[in-house]
Amino acid sequence: MIIHRERPEPWRIRRAAVRSAWRPFCALDWGCDWLAYLLSRWSFLAVLEYMGTFSILVAVIFYFSESGDRLKQKHYQAWQVINTAQDKGGSGGRIDALQELNADGVPLVGVDVAGAFLQGIRLPDAKMVRSNLAGADARNSDFQGADFTAAELASVNFRQGNLSGANFQDAELSNADLCRANLSGASLDGATLDGADLGHSDLRDIKWQKIKSVKGASFEQVRNAPSGFLEWASQQGGILNVPHSDCP
Repeated sequence: MIIHRERPEPWRIRRAAVRSAWRPFCALDWGCDWLAYLLSRWSFLAVLEYMGTFSILVAVIFYFSESGDRLKQKHYQAWQVINTAQDKGGSGGRIDALQELNADGVPLVGVDVAGAFLQGIRLPDAKMVRSNLAGADARNSDFQGADFTAAELASVNFRQGNLSGANFQDAELSNADLCRANLSGASLDGATLDGADLGHSDLRDIKWQKIKSVKGASFEQVRNAPSGFLEWASQQGGILNVPHSDCP
């Protein structure tokens, strides 16, 4: 910062205050004092400094004014990653892209990640209405509170996933692997669970009275099943005891 400096003392006074051996350095310092003194009185430098400060302020204003455009660009790139990898195996960057979109509150309605490798993905409260995760590997994932209304989830692998409070209304879950999944509080109204494996899953407080079909579904050693559910499931073709189960 430019400050107004006091006029330096005369050289004779400065010279008398130091030893002769140090006088060359003292002279240099005294010259710098005079240069600084003269520059501090030059208004043009003060103007330049104020302009520099003003330019920083303008840059900050533009940075925040364009934050919406940067966010849109970020979301566009995430969707591009998801769509480019469609119908391909592996992750293809889709885990990070989906998590970023969900963290920003972007609905994932209709997203198609069928057959994708999504192990360990974290999408709590995701809006995945009519999404397609058929055949996807989403083991050990977190979809707590997610909305899978009318979603295509046939043969999806949700093994050991957190699906508590998720909404599976009218979802297609045929042959899905829900072994040891946490389904507590989930809504299964209208869901099709034919051939699904729910062995050892937690069914506390699930909404099951309007499940569409459970034919051939496995309910071996499920935990916290609501009163009357297992009896109903058995009558509808569900299997309570599965020999040689692959859900230990």
